[in-house]
Amino acid sequence: MTGRERVTRALEFQRPDRAPRDLWALGADTIPGRQEQLDELVQRVGIDFAGPPVRGRTSRRSRGVPGRVGKHTDEWGSTWHVGQLGVLGEVKEPVLADWKALDEFEPPWELIETTDLSEVDGWYEATDRFTNLFFGVRPFERLQFLRGTENLLVDLATGAPELERLLRMLHEFFLRDIELWRHHKLDAIVFMDDWGAQDALLISPKLWREMFKPLYRDYCDAIHEQGKYAFFHSDGKIEAIYPDLIEVGVDAVNSQLFCMDIEKLGRLYKGKITFWGELDRQHLLPFGTPEEVKEGVRRVRRALDDGEGGVIAQCEWGVRDPVENILAVFEAWDGPLPP
Repeated sequence: MTGRERVTRALEFQRPDRAPRDLWALGADTIPGRQEQLDELVQRVGIDFAGPPVRGRTSRRSRGVPGRVGKHTDEWGSTWHVGQLGVLGEVKEPVLADWKALDEFEPPWELIETTDLSEVDGWYEATDRFTNLFFGVRPFERLQFLRGTENLLVDLATGAPELERLLRMLHEFFLRDIELWRHHKLDAIVFMDDWGAQDALLISPKLWREMFKPLYRDYCDAIHEQGKYAFFHSDGKIEAIYPDLIEVGVDAVNSQLFCMDIEKLGRLYKGKITFWGELDRQHLLPFGTPEEVKEGVRRVRRALDDGEGGVIAQCEWGVRDPVENILAVFEAWDGPLPP
């Protein structure tokens, strides 16, 4: 099977010949030599995913280089501090730290206006891998980046009236951004928000359902209307909203399985959504032996993989993870299902 066929069969629960393979790498564009190592890994492992060539997307507010030690200002105007090469860092100077700035604030519409997709369709026809796009659709995280996390959590707790206004502005921008792809070839669009701490959501499930679930439904609807799959990523323990993600139409979810009860997730949701990875990147991948990593994969497979599809062999290659452990992940996804 081609990568595109394999991933599509996994999403449709139609027995792919094996679990599709996907690999993410932190620092690939900033750490010297990292991209070459990643390219070698991709070829060695046989990755089934690829991202399309998107050009342009320039913002007059951007300053500096993301991922480099020091400071940079993002496309929306907030300034990040980075303490370690290859790591995103965190916002220390949010552009809307004071609500008074909201009256003059506009989303960076120039990002949409300058996006160049002229190479996408030809590139799509030339590859047989499944193409997914990591877009900047992330309402909760963007609110944090604009307001600062502490400010935002207070806003949510107190019901700040400005928050609803800002969220409407973001939602309009994200829907317009998704609309760019209506007439271009692509298999899936990815949206994201990191919702979980280690033991619970960062806000109550009730508030999440009131404020953010309707937005997610709109994103999934817009993506599906284009004939594309909706992929979603979130860090942390997000068990509480798994059924909601299924309800609004998320086709594949990437979440930190090892923060949750993997076996329970399998019992409740196997066959209803595709588990797009992952493997424990807090403990196993950086500190485990290759055999411990393989046993982690076996646990995931026993809980989620019945050979019918619905699983993707995905992991993230962190800046301190041994290459041997990444290779062990994909080796353990091969072969018969573990007993």
